[in-house]
Amino acid sequence: MKNYYLLILYALSLASCVSIKKHNEQTASQISPEKLKEDVDYAYLKLQQLHPQLYWYISKKDLDFKFDSLKQTIDQPLTPIQFYFKLQPVIAQVREGHLSLRIPRRKFTKKEIKVLETKKPMFSRFEYYVKGEHLYIIKNKDSVENIKPGTEIIAINNIPVADFMKKYKSLISSDGFNDTFQPYFLKDVFFNFYTAENGFEDKATIETLYNGEKKTYTLKRELKSKTDLEKDKQQEKRTQEKKVNDYVAFDNSYNRNFKFLDKDSSIAYIKVKSFSREYSDKFYKTSFENIKKSSAKYLIIDVRNNYGGSLDEINNLYSYLAPEPYVLIKPSQVTSKITPLKTSYFRKSKLFQYALKGIFYPSFFFSQAFSTYKKDGKVYYKMKADKSTKPNKNAFYGKVFVLINGGSFSASSIITSKLKNDKRIVLVGEETGGANDGTVAGFYSYQKLPNSKIDLPIGLLLVQPNIEFTHTKKGVTPDVTVTETMEDIIEKKDPQLEWVKNEITKEKENTTK
Repeated sequence: MKNYYLLILYALSLASCVSIKKHNEQTASQISPEKLKEDVDYAYLKLQQLHPQLYWYISKKDLDFKFDSLKQTIDQPLTPIQFYFKLQPVIAQVREGHLSLRIPRRKFTKKEIKVLETKKPMFSRFEYYVKGEHLYIIKNKDSVENIKPGTEIIAINNIPVADFMKKYKSLISSDGFNDTFQPYFLKDVFFNFYTAENGFEDKATIETLYNGEKKTYTLKRELKSKTDLEKDKQQEKRTQEKKVNDYVAFDNSYNRNFKFLDKDSSIAYIKVKSFSREYSDKFYKTSFENIKKSSAKYLIIDVRNNYGGSLDEINNLYSYLAPEPYVLIKPSQVTSKITPLKTSYFRKSKLFQYALKGIFYPSFFFSQAFSTYKKDGKVYYKMKADKSTKPNKNAFYGKVFVLINGGSFSASSIITSKLKNDKRIVLVGEETGGANDGTVAGFYSYQKLPNSKIDLPIGLLLVQPNIEFTHTKKGVTPDVTVTETMEDIIEKKDPQLEWVKNEITKEKENTTK
């Protein structure tokens, strides 16, 4: 029996290696123009069938023209990655930030992954700032080559960064005609695009500019020391504190933080980097219990650089801020009654997972089959967040400030739009990256283009806050605009938070007069 299980494990391992090899061969292959044009047509057809608000920001006539024009430019064989850089800019013209092709990239075997885990990353040892077509280093985590924060990278392997910027910017869209999202997102994904296009290199030459002086550095994928490897192991351990605050091992930080900003506990502060849902119920329960026990009259909620996440989490958070029963979102529209069944239920399932999911598939099928209803000729998906919710018993009724910026996207925009509409908060910062009037996301149908094999996840739900729509086709605008410069970040200044603290100080002084 033992030998039988070993044989199964060996067969699965062998199948995995064959699958990876086949994938990598496909990724490197040249595909004929005729086949690529078939993929263009397939992508547009699936968008028309599944996307519930495809022509929100662009007319059908204009989008038809863009897809037709793209096909006319395809006159020679291309690899999937080359094709990606042609098709994704057209997809981006839909102006839905959640809608994007997955970058086709080489896969690694378990053996290769183990080798990579013993090496330090190359580009992610820095943190970046994007302004226009300029890329700056704002943090050098390991003091690599003593490169100073504020250094601009002007070329990588002798190719101007401006060339990469022009190319990569066309791949990114926010929701609608937002002005702020792109630089925030591009600083995080710039090197994802770069490595997908240029491969996983062991070294790279960068040309830099600092205080008018140009320098050239060679970055290498160095081996980790024993101390580094031990640190990795420690970061992976999940303590109760790490669970509740949603620890992120990648950058050794917490997704959620709660604290008081003053000695008398009158100003509470909650920072949420992502609405991940994991352990969020306990975090908010504990945080708002502590706020209620304190003398806090002010609460600051920081959702800057929060790309969104769970609707359930933001609905729960709203319950701690609502003075009366509320409905967070409007009914969520889908294209048809069978749309919920197109969610790629078995996607990325290994053999055992596939078998287990197969057992529960009938339950999934019937729950999804009866998850929609029709009203006024439109089809809607049943959601908890579109039902009336009561305020939590520990709800906070003091003054609430919310910090936002261009990195506040998706669920962050949904909750801030709702709070602003209900006149429950003072919004401070800059326009959000997500739209004021909603987005298309929820859950996805993962389509695979038949010839290039590129994945196209398509959001199936039109999710809109329960508000009076502004119809601006832009983000949630702050009540008070306060911007942050690169110098502020480098010097660890926070002008947006400081504005709120100063405003609270003024209010306190006025009440004591």
